[in-house]
Formats: sequence, structure tokens, C-alpha cells
Amino acid sequence: MLTVRLSRPLSKLPGKTPSFSDRENGTRRTLLFSSSSSVPVGRRTYADTVNPVGSKALLVTGCDSGFGFSLAKHLHSKGFLVFAGCLLKDKGDAGSKELDSLKSDRLRTVQLNVCKSEEVEKVVELIRSSLEDPEKGMWGLVNNAGISTFGEVEFTSMETYKEVAEVNLWGTVRTTKSFLPLIRRAKGRIVNISSMLGRMANPARSPYCITKFGVEAFSDCLRYEMHPLGVKVCVVEPGNFIAATSLYSPERIQAIATKMWDELPEVVRKDYGKKYFDEKIATMETYCNSGSTDTTHLWIAHRPRKTHYQY
Repeated sequence: MLTVRLSRPLSKLPGKTPSFSDRENGTRRTLLFSSSSSVPVGRRTYADTVNPVGSKALLVTGCDSGFGFSLAKHLHSKGFLVFAGCLLKDKGDAGSKELDSLKSDRLRTVQLNVCKSEEVEKVVELIRSSLEDPEKGMWGLVNNAGISTFGEVEFTSMETYKEVAEVNLWGTVRTTKSFLPLIRRAKGRIVNISSMLGRMANPARSPYCITKFGVEAFSDCLRYEMHPLGVKVCVVEPGNFIAATSLYSPERIQAIATKMWDELPEVVRKDYGKKYFDEKIATMETYCNSGSTDTTHLWIAHRPRKTHYQY
């Protein structure tokens, strides 16, 4: 399932009437959005294609693999100037190498760890200096970088909670704040990749849920603030795409489980027991092997599978 949340209640958002998808004659719309003050009941809305795209620059974070990797390639194919932030570019990771192999002046990989303010600011300056007219700003930012983990509350260390929040929540806030001046000048848009787990809690996923609920709240607050300035703030809420995002491998699941068990307080190990613990790990392994392995339809489909839009 994929959910995209775009703006405030319609009664509070006066503006121009958007274009609507025509299901009868197959009129095509893309997943690039606008707001409206009224929407016919029972109809989903789709904005017109952004045009022209050639001079529009975007940054996508977390492009080493998964959503970010596929989105960077898709936006490049549509004609945008794409800056692909890669955590492991300086280590010669395969993802950044593949993007670089396209040898395009419209797709540039940049070293970016969203937890490090100095790297974020360096990318801001790099992009500003690359724009044809910096005073006209940068058109888009996609906050995609993220990490995940699992474990019931009593099994999860405070260090793990902080580590996940530093990337998923504070990394999103940090990057957004640094790029907002450029985004505001272009009256562009910010797209934050959240999760369905930012709307509903799930056992053994509290570190991840907390951060995605935070991303939702941050996005809603920012949307209110940016609307008068002409900046759109969107939230994308994917369902289970774990198998497609390289967040977990069988080896990583076992490594996390071993470390978690070894670091548990003795009272917790005694009260729950190894059998219970192993059953929970097995459940997580099953979950990680399920879900979609294809992310391309998120970016190219007229109506993505199992999709709901809330305006």
C-alpha cells in the first residue's frame, strides 16, 4: 500500500481548481501535485505534468539503493536536473557508481550523510553554485534517507532509539531547514518519505514508528507554514517494500538479534526466555521476505497499486 498526503483540509486552502483524472477516457496524470479548494466527491485528483522540467533541480537523499536509487533514475529520465545524495559515495558504493555510470550532466551523485550538518551544508553550496540562477532557487527536495530496526520495547536499547531518530527524523528536519531558502525562492516542493507505520503503530517496530510519526507531524506543521509562500509539502507513505529497499538481509536480521539478546538485562532475558525471543525474530524474518520487490510503479504508474490520496 502507498499513501500520499498533500495538504491541509480543503476548506482552508483556497486556490485554483486542479485537473482531474478521467477514468472513462483514460486521461493521464502524473504523481506531481497541486492543491484545490473543492474536489468532487468520489474522485481522486491528479495534477498536470510539470513542464518544462529541464531547468528544475532536485535533491533526493538516500540514493545508494531502494526508493532513492530508483527515483533518481526516474526523475533523470523525465528531464530533471537530479542531485542524488549517497551515504556511501566516498566509499565507492555500487549504487553511486551505477548512477555515475550514466555519465549525464543532469544526474550528479553527491556525498551526503544527513546526520552531519557539515555534509548537508556542503551539498547546499554545491547545488547553489550549480544552478543557472541561484536567486530563482531549487525546485524540489525528496527526504528519502532512512534506516530501520526491530525489537520490542524491552529488547531495544536507548542507543538504538537515538540512532534511528537521528537519521529518519532529525536528518529530515536538518536537511529540510538547510534547503528551505532555495526551495522558497523557487516556490517548489518538499516530499518526505514516511511510512504506513507513521500512521499506525506496530509491535516490535517502535523505534521506526516513533520517527515516522514524527515525520508526519513535522510535515503537517511545515505545510501550514509554507502554504502562504507557495511551497508544497507532500508525504509519501509506502507499505511493505522491505524486500525492495535493502533495509534487511537475513544476515543483518541475525546480527541485530544476536546483539540485542547479548545486551539485554538479565531480568529481561529471564522473564521472556530465549524461545519467545527467537519466535519474534522468526516473525520478523518472515515479514522481511514479504511485500513488493518492485518500486518502479511508485514513480511511473498513472494510478499506483492500492493507492489512496488524502488532500
